Amino acid sequence: MTLPPATERRRPRSLALELVQDLGDRIRDGRLAPGDKLPTEATLMTEFGVSRTVVREAISKLQAAGQVETRHGIGTFVVGVGEAGGFRIAPEQMATLRDVIAVLELRIGLETEAAALAAQRRTAEDLAQMRQALDAVAQALEQGKDAVSADFAFHLSIARATQNPHFAELVSTLGSRIIPRARLEGAEAMTDERRAYLRRVNAEHENILDAIAGADADAARAAMRTHLANSRERRRRASLGAG
Repeated sequence: MTLPPATERRRPRSLALELVQDLGDRIRDGRLAPGDKLPTEATLMTEFGVSRTVVREAISKLQAAGQVETRHGIGTFVVGVGEAGGFRIAPEQMATLRDVIAVLELRIGLETEAAALAAQRRTAEDLAQMRQALDAVAQALEQGKDAVSADFAFHLSIARATQNPHFAELVSTLGSRIIPRARLEGAEAMTDERRAYLRRVNAEHENILDAIAGADADAARAAMRTHLANSRERRRRASLGAG
């Protein structure tokens, strides 16, 4: 009889939850859209290095959350972000720049405190995930891409670093649409001016990471507030036609 990997023998439930989290992130940020078919069990087993039992447990949890449905003999398909009765911001609630500014006001209240808690509680793994996200942002900009997904991954990694699952759950539920330029991605050419603007945004990200890495809760809170307030003002000027 073939035994599963040692890590899986130690924590199968944890592995299933990690898979749920990863697939849930893909659904929330749009990489897996409603109607899309999930990768096969075999593909997920290979990608995540887990057994069929873990994959099936994860899919069962996604089904229970209302995010996917399995059609016998066909496969498992994305239904939506799940928990239809819970809090969410629908696409139509991000239709205008005024809507985007309203969400930024919500994020200022939520993410400034998340950054402070992350500075106090972050692990080495949390810092590595933040660094990976910002490296991905920088690489995308050099390739002329807008890096919305990597930007969102950075903010989500901070929420997770609070070690309070409610922060991560709420940010995950909001999804990548909370990144102000997500509604504009692809609509604007990657000019030198726009690339410079995005580099300024990422410099603000770096300030946040520096404060969290330095375990300075007050500085992390201030850096996050500055970043989100700047984003709000950039959107507000745009709504007034000031560029």
